[in-house]
Amino acid sequence: MNSTAKKTQRVVIAGGGAAGFFAAIACAEAAPGAEILLLEKTAHFLAKVKISGGGRCNVTHACFEPREFARRYPRGEHTLISALQKFSARDTVDWFAARGVELKTEHDGRMFPVTNSSQTIIDCLTNAAAKAGVKLKPNCGVESVVEKSSGGFELKLSTGDTLDCDQLLLATGGCRSAALGHLAASLGHQIETPVPSLFTFHIAVPWLNQLAGVAVEDAEISIAPAKLRERGPVLLTHWGLSGPAILRLSAWGARWLAEKNYQFPLLVNWLPTWSDDKLMAEFTARRKSQPAKLVVNFPVAPLSARLWTQLVAAAGIAADTRWSALGSAGQHKLIQQLRRGEFAVTGKSLNKDEFVTCGGVRRDEVDFRTMGSKFCPGLFFAGEVLDVDGITGGFNFQNAWTTGFLAGNAMADFKTISSS
Repeated sequence: MNSTAKKTQRVVIAGGGAAGFFAAIACAEAAPGAEILLLEKTAHFLAKVKISGGGRCNVTHACFEPREFARRYPRGEHTLISALQKFSARDTVDWFAARGVELKTEHDGRMFPVTNSSQTIIDCLTNAAAKAGVKLKPNCGVESVVEKSSGGFELKLSTGDTLDCDQLLLATGGCRSAALGHLAASLGHQIETPVPSLFTFHIAVPWLNQLAGVAVEDAEISIAPAKLRERGPVLLTHWGLSGPAILRLSAWGARWLAEKNYQFPLLVNWLPTWSDDKLMAEFTARRKSQPAKLVVNFPVAPLSARLWTQLVAAAGIAADTRWSALGSAGQHKLIQQLRRGEFAVTGKSLNKDEFVTCGGVRRDEVDFRTMGSKFCPGLFFAGEVLDVDGITGGFNFQNAWTTGFLAGNAMADFKTISSS
């Protein structure tokens, strides 16, 4: 052991979110003699954990095979496989269980604390950090960083103070603008241009907006020019469309949609379990068995009566049209509206609970075995500061837990780092 390795190790973690907290705990537990400082520029640690999942915190997803799990990341799938093999969703479940927090799995695979409260996760992380000896410093951001010729870093803080450290972890969250990646850039890293991911679509169609609050549990949406397609729950809103399927589509198409300035044609199949032929047969049967009934009063399951009424009108079918009077042309128009309805998207709104950016520190500049910089010794990254982002459903938190855990343990191995 050399003389450098004998000194008290000081690790600074910039960013008090999920990734930073998890890294601080992992490092402190693996290196009990080290000084671990967790710096947060605001007054509140774990703020995103607090509001995520509607205040319930979608901790992870019940998919326990690393390669399959990694497929849920539009950016980072291949680079995350090895990391997830070292700390997977199963490891996350076990980690929280060992600290008294049980998770439950919902029908769509999302995992939440059984208390249905994000405060349970916050309390767990806070208690674990305190027990491990992590020092929390709120209202203390890192303004600039300089790599010292003798090793380590000198930090200028928002408080006006300076601080030296041996290892530095940047877990500052998504780079909502390129400028927010300035710390990594100042140490030689390139930042992939950030654009939003996980957002809702603006659609200025009055009848659609009037149905705000209506949910369709199974719809298929697609953007033909981008060759993007998703299927799942869709929620109608005052401004357009939201819900898991929309959010997933926005993640996979984040860069393409940004290039189009969020103006593009969206196709909606409200009845993906029905084929054109099956619908035609159903309509023909209704003309024979229920000829006197109004088309508008006889929805096709599982569509709600409110949505059906508007779709019939959008197909140009008058409200007083009876099934007996619905000819072939009318049937074709209705099928077109039900299975290939086209809407002009004119903008986006950020999904406040799931705000995620596409972009950040380039993946090829980071060793995903340790989360260390490939050319700046002692510098590490975790969480959304990286050009890694997942779809909705707990995948972005798992990225935080996995990369934080690996970075924390790598920083704890001060002997290896300082002698390399």
